[in-house]
Amino acid sequence: MIKKIFALMIKEFITILTDKKSRMVLIMPPVAQLIVFGYAASFDLNHIPFAVYNEDPGPASRALISRFEGSRTFELYGMLDSDDQVAPVINLQKALMVIHLGPKFSENIRLRQPADIQVILDGRNSNTALIALNYVHSIVLDFNQDFAGGIGKGVPPARLVVRSWFNRTLNSHWFIIPGIVALLTLVVTIEITALSIAKEREGGTFDQLLITPMTPFQILVGKSLPGFIIGVLEASFIVFMTVVWFDIPLRGSILALYAGILAFLLAAIGIGLMISAISVTQQQGLMGAFLFLVPAVILSGFATPIENMPEFIQYITYINPMRYLLIIVRSVFLEGASFSLLWQQYVPMLLIGVTTLATAGIMFRKRMY
Repeated sequence: MIKKIFALMIKEFITILTDKKSRMVLIMPPVAQLIVFGYAASFDLNHIPFAVYNEDPGPASRALISRFEGSRTFELYGMLDSDDQVAPVINLQKALMVIHLGPKFSENIRLRQPADIQVILDGRNSNTALIALNYVHSIVLDFNQDFAGGIGKGVPPARLVVRSWFNRTLNSHWFIIPGIVALLTLVVTIEITALSIAKEREGGTFDQLLITPMTPFQILVGKSLPGFIIGVLEASFIVFMTVVWFDIPLRGSILALYAGILAFLLAAIGIGLMISAISVTQQQGLMGAFLFLVPAVILSGFATPIENMPEFIQYITYINPMRYLLIIVRSVFLEGASFSLLWQQYVPMLLIGVTTLATAGIMFRKRMY
């Protein structure tokens, strides 16, 4: 059985590499999109959850916090009681930022001394953090102007002391480029597998494949292995370029990263084979791949944060494998996450992969007989 599958896999590789259009799909889009996204893309956010750690019971701190609570831009996640609660809120992405006011904030304001406002930002999404910081500056500026107007000139304004976690310089490339690992791997894998069986039907070689001494399972495995191998190579190339060319640190476990990539490829290949099984021509295969890729990218969190989407749309994202790989890639690169912290992201991709591969096998068998 292994020899039969291996022979079909070699045949698939030869077909892909000898076809000019297939070679272009493998080489040009990943390189072009890596350059475009790496240097040109940036994204905005319209929902900013924040938490407050207020050690000052005075009126000035309450007045400042009320400005954030009353803003349409911010949404209060909760009030914290200790320093130990700050890290979990940021690490688990329950809040994008934490505002910390010291115990002498109101007193310093009253005594006309500098009063520090510490803002701890989640720097994993640097573009979002910068936008949030601009809004914070605006609110603090208004607070200072109103306060100065109330007690006279010469009053030192409240000062911001900013700390950005995971991405100190808030470089947007650190957020965007690791996500390209998931994006381009999905595009290439779906295109290859979605065209695999449709190409046989359109070329008239599908009937020849049916009379070979191979079972539907063996044919599917042989058809999926080239896409799997090419997907791993594409992902490895992008990871290499991300670290070496764009100088983005890979802080976490590379085994955790590749475990996520392999689980993601399993799901992507299953979806691609489902598309290919119902496609009669290559044009239908390409259209099916396009119809899947556009919503998959939009609903993955690559461009628009999932938390900003309507609630019923958020539930739909749970069946999108790209959602989980984006979390894994960005967590490994920026947070230094390990396998033990990410195992909940692997399970859904494996379930999606097993389900789609089984469905593709059933559809393929029905089309054969």
